[in-house]
Amino acid sequence: MNTAHPPYAELTVTPRVRPHRRALPLRVGTRASPLALVQTRDFLSTLRHFCPVLRGMDVFEEHAIHTTGDAVQDRKLAEIGGKGLFAKEIHEALVDGRVDFAVHSLKDLETDLPDGIVLACTLRREDSRDALILGPDADPVDPLDPFASLAWGALIGTASVRRQAQMLHARPDLQFALLRGNVQRRLDRVAAGDFAATLLAVAGLRRLGLDAQGAAIDPSIMVPAACQGIVGITVRADDVELREMLRGIEDPDAHTVATAERALLAELDGSCRTPIGGHAELLADGDLRLTGLVARTDGTFLLRRVATGARGDAARLGRDLGASLRMDCPRDIFV
Repeated sequence: MNTAHPPYAELTVTPRVRPHRRALPLRVGTRASPLALVQTRDFLSTLRHFCPVLRGMDVFEEHAIHTTGDAVQDRKLAEIGGKGLFAKEIHEALVDGRVDFAVHSLKDLETDLPDGIVLACTLRREDSRDALILGPDADPVDPLDPFASLAWGALIGTASVRRQAQMLHARPDLQFALLRGNVQRRLDRVAAGDFAATLLAVAGLRRLGLDAQGAAIDPSIMVPAACQGIVGITVRADDVELREMLRGIEDPDAHTVATAERALLAELDGSCRTPIGGHAELLADGDLRLTGLVARTDGTFLLRRVATGARGDAARLGRDLGASLRMDCPRDIFV
């Protein structure tokens, strides 16, 4: 896979910082998983490409940080503190000054960041869809009915209540068991026959050069996680130089859809126990369309709604759609 110039590397940037004014190298924090490291190196490659003053200089130092979310893999995230556990130790390193900025899969970043930390940059979105990964003996996937390839009562491995709820709503006969770990581990478990199938983000598969492994599911069939496929960069709020530099490479479309999806999440205030989906897309006429979903984990309740508005109203669109969904959901959904 060629990572020299990732897809978002078509932006035009005029650097407004001079790195020699501050201590070098600049230290970047990231999770230690293979996917997180690939995303970090793609980001740094892009930063060098569009900031000429950084080219040919050894100015970056990677800090792979082992998070609680990665270390504890035999329990669901909701049982150990939620998806914020993929960032807790990275936030601590940023606040303490052990790293200067951090790279995250934005879908794993909580909507309310710790005091002193800001989301400084969102990079161009990769494919936002989920992919269905089937065992070696399964029939080919029909894009119009992707779950039809699964045998009656098939065992699906996943840790995502969002994916589980939507699959059970379509196929109540399916069985589910916990499957966590990095991308390759989950692929290996399915290939070994431990599970009939699993689901992974298309974006992660592509970034690892493994996109041939799965069949993408249209968002109208399975609503993706909010901000799936977007990489976000956090920095200390008072680091004006880095914030200014990162603002120059931000993708405006990614910023818009991420704003809408994160506003939807914040309004719903759901936990990792609550199946929530959010997917925003910019239409040909420039408007923004946002799809929101809330469900029960067992699939017995599922509410999906769509709202459209001006891209400049992304935050309001997310808040309003979230409020509408919450108002019409049973009370037990958000317990």
